[in-house]
Formats: sequence, C-alpha cells, structure tokens
Amino acid sequence: MSNISSDRKYFDIHSHLNFAAYDADREEVIVRMEENGVGTIMVGTQFDTSKSAVELAETHKNLYATVGLHPIHTSKSHHDAQELGESGKEFTSRGEIPDMAAYKMLAQHQKVVAIGEVGLDYYHHDENLAELQIKTFHSMIDLANEVRKPLMLHIRNGQPGKAIDSQKSAYLDAHQILKERSQVHGNLHFFAGSIEEAKPFLDLGYTFSFTGVITFARNYDEVIRYIPLDRIMSETDAPYVTPTPYRGKRNEPSYVVEVVKKIAELKGLAVEVVAAELLNNTRRVFGIEV
Repeated sequence: MSNISSDRKYFDIHSHLNFAAYDADREEVIVRMEENGVGTIMVGTQFDTSKSAVELAETHKNLYATVGLHPIHTSKSHHDAQELGESGKEFTSRGEIPDMAAYKMLAQHQKVVAIGEVGLDYYHHDENLAELQIKTFHSMIDLANEVRKPLMLHIRNGQPGKAIDSQKSAYLDAHQILKERSQVHGNLHFFAGSIEEAKPFLDLGYTFSFTGVITFARNYDEVIRYIPLDRIMSETDAPYVTPTPYRGKRNEPSYVVEVVKKIAELKGLAVEVVAAELLNNTRRVFGIEV
C-alpha cells in the first residue's frame, strides 16, 4: 500500500500534471495541492507521458501514476500543446504501436496504481480505425490482468454526423469487451453516458468519476443522482474542463474541491460526508491509503 498524508481531504483521481502545460510552474501547483489537502493520480496517455507520470510520482510522496495508451493515440491524430508539447506548438501524433514489454516494466512500479487511460473513443475516429483501438484495448486489459492493477477507462461516444455512427454506444461496446476479458476493477473516467449505459458497469462493480464539467453543465445531474455514492470518485482531467468558478483558467488538481462540492449538492449531502466517502472509494479501488 502507498501512503498519503493524514491531512488529505480530497483526491483528484485523474489529472495530467505530467503534461507540458505545467512545465513552467509544476512545483507551485503541487504546493497548492498540499495547502488544500488534495492528492492526485497523474494519467499517462502514451508511453512518453506514462513514463513522465512515473518519474514525477517517484519524486513526490503524495503523487501517483497510471500507464497506458489512450485510444486516440493508436493512430494519426491531432493534439494540442498542453499534452506533450513541442516548443509550445500543437502537434500531430503519428500513432503509437505499443511496446507491451516496456509498458509492463513501467506498470510494475510501486507508484503506478492503474493501467490507463485506455478504452474506446468514437468521437475522434471513424469506423476504419475501430479495429486498431480494440486490439490495443485488448492488450492493455491483458496487461492490467497480469500486473493485477485496475483499469482507468477512457470511453467516449461519437458525435452526430461525424466519426463513428453517433447511434453506436462506445460504452456498451467497451462493456462487452471488459465483461469477456477483464479480471480487474475498472473506473470510467469522465463518465458522460446515460443511466442505461451506466447500469451494465454497475453490475460489473465498476466505479465512475466526474470532472469540473458537472459544475456548469446540467446533463450530468441525473446520472450522478442515480449512481450510488460508493461508486463515485472525483477528478479534474486537468489541464482541461476547468470548473466554475475558475472557468477561463488552466485547470489544476486543487480545483477538484469544486467537483466534490457539486456532487454533494446533487446528492443532498454535506460536503464533508461526500469528501470522506470519495476518499474511501479511492483507497478501495486504487490501493492508496487515505
């Protein structure tokens, strides 16, 4: 088990503090986290960012990492400078063929608490690329099974008129794969599905995490009220989707406090009660003592 300071009050289970967006002031961001009693898991999206997450976690007692290949990195695709960055410019990924032996070496590190983010993304890619995503997803699930660590899942439906048919559910497709192949727990990062799409994952015993988008978009309210509190965790997905009242600024793990407040409001519970329960969920799922 890993250890987190006893004054930890909140946990951001999915951030990208390892991305280039924080190169200029990363230590200041970490200090603010400590001041606000916030811990975080830094999430890898391809081998380079997975490696940087592990290296950063090694140097900070209260930071943790995941390793994995994001579905949009399995083929050529465009990315912004906030991720890897290249002289501050946007860049286009050539598509990574995962070296599973290298990923396994990273995954065995004691500060790595999950495999991810991995899954299916129908928003950016067309039908012709779905097979490649599925093949990579299979490999990452097998890695999680082998190292006995949970999956940090990225699952995103298509958009109307673009990419894969918007009527096709990435959630239900991913569920079928996981039901047949996975032997470990999974968390659905940035869950944006419906109650009907949540139900099969609830049956598997999986958890769901929500970002700052819930502070300014109302289409998440119903599903958050529906999902039991012991299946929910909080995240920022920083540097993206900054919550109210910080809209317009770069997101950071300390802002997860606003996510917890909104979950508490939707559940009709005290913030302290919800924060404590979400910390307990983090301990249970990722093996992190809080």
